[in-house]
Amino acid sequence: MASNRARRVGGGPARRTWVPIGVVAGALLAAGMAVGVDDIVVEDWSNQTEGMRGIPEGWQKQSWGSHKYDFEVVRDGNARVLHVRSDNDSSTISKEIKVDARQYPILQWRWKVVTHPKGGDARRQETDDEAAQLYVTFPRFPSAVRSRVIGYIWDTAEPAGSMFPSQKVRTVHFVVVRSGESGLNTWFAETRNVFEDYKKIYGEAPKEDIGAVSISINSQNTGSTAAAYFGEILFKRP
Repeated sequence: MASNRARRVGGGPARRTWVPIGVVAGALLAAGMAVGVDDIVVEDWSNQTEGMRGIPEGWQKQSWGSHKYDFEVVRDGNARVLHVRSDNDSSTISKEIKVDARQYPILQWRWKVVTHPKGGDARRQETDDEAAQLYVTFPRFPSAVRSRVIGYIWDTAEPAGSMFPSQKVRTVHFVVVRSGESGLNTWFAETRNVFEDYKKIYGEAPKEDIGAVSISINSQNTGSTAAAYFGEILFKRP
């Protein structure tokens, strides 16, 4: 029998909260995304306090780089979303999860870019700044050198559909989902098959579960500014 609840992941692999499907579905449908009874909701911001600044509840800060965490939970239409800004800094937050990419290969999220970092280009180390980045981590020990990370980005320069390794972080491989100024200030709902992207990038199916999802914005390499919004993030069965 199908459950009438959607699964929401919390601050770590051992923490799980089951939320009535009507609550989650109402928030996501109002935002233009459908949620199924068996979907894994990483974040829909509905439990976050509107006006909260800095690192949202249930997320963790990064332990490297220069960061200001100019983040704020705001209301956009009928939904709460995360407003992220960068001023010559690099800020990343992560949420630990445990998702089997074979069973839940479909990643869906919403985002809106307002300002691109001027001169940003993810292919070059010295200009590797992006206004909107969503990372999916497949942890492998030792994590600093063997983990595999897929970074879904809205880049300033590189064309959509491009896939290439980061020139700064050896564990990261970029997938350019959107590019340039077309569509600025507009919400987009994205869908990626993480399982298939992994096979295309690494030449094999993932052996590990997905262990974390991260949101990032940076502009420190170009010495500029950037701004974007993130909405709901969830994993779905095919």
